[in-house]
Amino acid sequence: MFLVVESGSTKADWKLVGSSIESSYCTKGFNPYFHTQEDILIELNDHLELDLIKEKITKVFFYGAGCSSANLNSIIENALSHFFCNSKVFVNHDLSAAAFACYRGDPIIACIIGTGSNSCYYDGEVVSEELPALSYILGDEGSGSHFGKALLSDFQYKRLPGALEKELMHMGLTNSVINENVYMKPNANVYIASFMPILIRHKDLKYSQDLIRKNFQQFIDIHIKCYENYKEVKVNFVGSIASLLDVELREICAENEIEIGLILRRPLDRLVDFHRAKKNLV
Repeated sequence: MFLVVESGSTKADWKLVGSSIESSYCTKGFNPYFHTQEDILIELNDHLELDLIKEKITKVFFYGAGCSSANLNSIIENALSHFFCNSKVFVNHDLSAAAFACYRGDPIIACIIGTGSNSCYYDGEVVSEELPALSYILGDEGSGSHFGKALLSDFQYKRLPGALEKELMHMGLTNSVINENVYMKPNANVYIASFMPILIRHKDLKYSQDLIRKNFQQFIDIHIKCYENYKEVKVNFVGSIASLLDVELREICAENEIEIGLILRRPLDRLVDFHRAKKNLV
């Protein structure tokens, strides 16, 4: 049996695959920029279902946000190897997961728009990035954390429309609460992105529509138009924000002469199919 894992910064989806079984699990996301080996092991040891099967697993294919170098990948690999003691562990970038899940035979651009954002080009052989991902402080254009930063700063600057401001205040949100969570507690990117559902509930407001259009256009300008042939290949999207705002995303892409392929909230099932097809990988 083997496991395929697709992890963002917020949550991770797991699929157990055997000759005649498939089971799904969910844990919090593991990002080596923000989580230590100890953090990961604590979460895994608290997960009874994974604990019950860990000695039966022979391979783990982990695709994760932040898994962009050997040093960072080793944090994930060491934790998973310790927990799944009889297993070989393979750690790869979440961009590879997006590329493999969306590939249907022709070269593509694959984008992630979830808690964070990024893009790559995949020709069926090599996954390549034109630009680096700058994470939530300097980058992540169009992502949940990018929208969340705008929402929280406009709340503090008293620039939100009444309905949005009222809902945030009803939650007990104050400037001090925001600053404590952003500057003094771990996982600030996840906290910031957690306000995205509120924006989506009020997405018909002019403020929200303007912000959605601005942020998606910024993502397109930076992360799609950096590929010279972006008008010649299908552009695919993976992630919660792309899925939840697919109508707006399709509209803005059409205005930029971008042909969309797939929009997937979660790539896990297609990743499993990819690994089943690639017999040498399983």
